[in-house]
Amino acid sequence: MPAVEPETGSAGASTAAGAARTPVEPAPAGTGGDALSPLPVEAWLAALASLPSVGPARLRALLAIDQPEAVWTRLQAPPSAEVAEVAGSRDLLDRWRRAARSIDVALLWGRHRDLRVGVAALGTPGYPGALARDMDPPAVVFHRGDPQALCGPRVAIVGTRRCTRYGSDVAFELGRDLASAGVAVVSGLALGIDAAAHAGALEAGTAPLVGVVGNGLDRVYPERNRALWHAVAASGVLLGEAPLGAAPERWRFPARNRIIAALADAVVVVESHPAGGSMHTVAEAAERDRVVLAVPGPVRSPASDGCFDLLADGCAPCRSADDVLLALGMSGAVAAPLDSREKPDCLGEQVLEALGWQPADAEQIKERTGLTVAQVAGAVEMLRAAGWVAVSGRWIERVGLSR
Repeated sequence: MPAVEPETGSAGASTAAGAARTPVEPAPAGTGGDALSPLPVEAWLAALASLPSVGPARLRALLAIDQPEAVWTRLQAPPSAEVAEVAGSRDLLDRWRRAARSIDVALLWGRHRDLRVGVAALGTPGYPGALARDMDPPAVVFHRGDPQALCGPRVAIVGTRRCTRYGSDVAFELGRDLASAGVAVVSGLALGIDAAAHAGALEAGTAPLVGVVGNGLDRVYPERNRALWHAVAASGVLLGEAPLGAAPERWRFPARNRIIAALADAVVVVESHPAGGSMHTVAEAAERDRVVLAVPGPVRSPASDGCFDLLADGCAPCRSADDVLLALGMSGAVAAPLDSREKPDCLGEQVLEALGWQPADAEQIKERTGLTVAQVAGAVEMLRAAGWVAVSGRWIERVGLSR
């Protein structure tokens, strides 16, 4: 069994990554001297994330010491007390120092470019807004595909890998019908319920897919989902906080589950045992005040025991996509394959991302975006005229795709 990182989910995150510089072509080679200066902050974050046994908590702790490039430089010098404290042991500190001397940061950055893997640092414009507002945002996000897939309503469909045919069929139907209504289906791309939900969404072909993974984006896991993995990247986005080359170690998946919960406007549990990854995702969703729905199952099926526990605890039942759409305030919504509305400008995109899928007033949007009252008012009026939002009194509400 792989080693488990001591802490992977503490609240809050350091923004020590700082302001991003404009990415440029990596230097030809080397990790020292003037060859370092052209590299963007994301390159140094990718390098730090690639250190042995560095997960979300340790990466945050390293970034609390200094800027990413400076931390990397410290690793190549005699160890400082701060870095040694984060490592926690002489053995791990020595492994970090060996890695820092052997990893060519420019070549590593070039590999991301070659594999078309995007890297976004917390606090920079390319970072997903839904994660930036989270209670525990990743310091760095790696992605393949189109990050704009995160711009619409999103529902996570989760459940056991050891699902029944009933569970697989229900997950497929939910994925298909939610995608047909313009909802992006989010899953961890695991076998069982995750794969069935995304297969249904792919059949609909009317909404992007979102896959959140717990390993490097250059390593397909599980192998049986290779075709699905590539299909999700082609029709939506694959993302995670694990660096290139990272194996699917067990400790990475609870951290992955918090990202699924953070991205979802609602979480649907199709089949689950009383304990496991699905219930961890539910716990993360509850901390974020997300709606959780559970699919009732056969009373004699152990695969549905977790869902019955959720229903007994007061979660809403999910009998079809209509129940999910109702929870999202999209009851009766039917998505058109193409959205004919005029694309919002930059300010409009900021307002839509800040608005999410819950009603808000202008003051709340102003606080979330940092825009002026006049900018918010102008953007809302343009969005209303184009059909992106509806205004009722002081409340502004996002509108789904047109019929």
